[in-house]
Amino acid sequence: MPTSRYVAPLLAAACLGLAACSTLAPPQPSSSVARVVGQARDSVTVEEVFVTEQNRDDELDSLATWIHPDGATWVIATAKSSHRLLVFDGDSGERLRDVGRHGGAAGEFTRPNGLMVYGDHVFVTERDAPRAQVLELPEFRPAGSFGEQQLRSPYGIWLYESAPGELLAYVTDSFMYGERHDVVPPLAELDQRVRRYRLRPDAAGTFRAEYLGSFGDTSERGALRMVESIAGDPLHDRLLVADEDRRNVSTLREYTLDGRYTGVDLPDDSFVGEAEGVALWSCGAESGYWVAVDQLTPLTTFHVYARADLAPRGSFSGRITANTDGVALHAAATPRFPAGALYAVHDDRAVTAFDLRDVARALQLDPDCLR
Repeated sequence: MPTSRYVAPLLAAACLGLAACSTLAPPQPSSSVARVVGQARDSVTVEEVFVTEQNRDDELDSLATWIHPDGATWVIATAKSSHRLLVFDGDSGERLRDVGRHGGAAGEFTRPNGLMVYGDHVFVTERDAPRAQVLELPEFRPAGSFGEQQLRSPYGIWLYESAPGELLAYVTDSFMYGERHDVVPPLAELDQRVRRYRLRPDAAGTFRAEYLGSFGDTSERGALRMVESIAGDPLHDRLLVADEDRRNVSTLREYTLDGRYTGVDLPDDSFVGEAEGVALWSCGAESGYWVAVDQLTPLTTFHVYARADLAPRGSFSGRITANTDGVALHAAATPRFPAGALYAVHDDRAVTAFDLRDVARALQLDPDCLR
């Protein structure tokens, strides 16, 4: 891929429907995950703009957005149980197409989990393959894969352009032990929780990867025990990695881009349930916010933190969105969302959309984020 096609991603570490969006309806119970019932303190209500029709067979997880050359916003979702990607219209929630099928060939998937869009490519991790695939948009043409020799149970992915024509990819690897795969590895092995790759496209547009090693703190306090979501902010040399293990403390831990644990975690009392999806809302050269998921039922709580110092700036919930895994923050204007939108997975089976204007007003955030 020519380097001129790289652009800043419109995702920050994403609408499900069968044909068209539905009206708001009470969430239905899901048996696929253990769910935490609770509610964060001082959470305000922000009503969803839409929720798509529900399909319990897909088991949605991660979301990303991409702007089509015709100007339409696509929301792309991983569907773990149906082993494919789903594509939706970001303004209406209409289901546009399904991509892939179950299998190990290029363009096929075996429990796809994490994804991120960068430029005109989508990067997808497959937990049970295990590998990360690269697909060129809008055709979803296979453009390489990586990690087959190192990854054991990949989940989240985040990447950025570290040099012209070069990307650095971070992939969380949440391999577990035991018959039910629920035993956390010994501390000494937790230095493999995040793996790094240098990616470069060749003349044919196929990405080639160089493995740069793994990292993860091995102390009792700072270890990453169960990892999935990851997102970064090169401006502040920051990675936020979600540790979901509630048997310890579920939180977001801060690392530097070179893999050093800073000793900073988001406040221990921030998350009632599991820390899940996390997205950066960049509002300028240095300002903005982080939005982080607290996976709860009957309603997910979304915590907002200042970009610069991670200070809490408030929390909100929708009227329906529950048991959320992934989110995608699309800060670019669309016809329906002039200041952008936050897309969130709802209970494994649908996606909801929040207007960022409503979020900013409810939490009294910087109005410059709406311009």
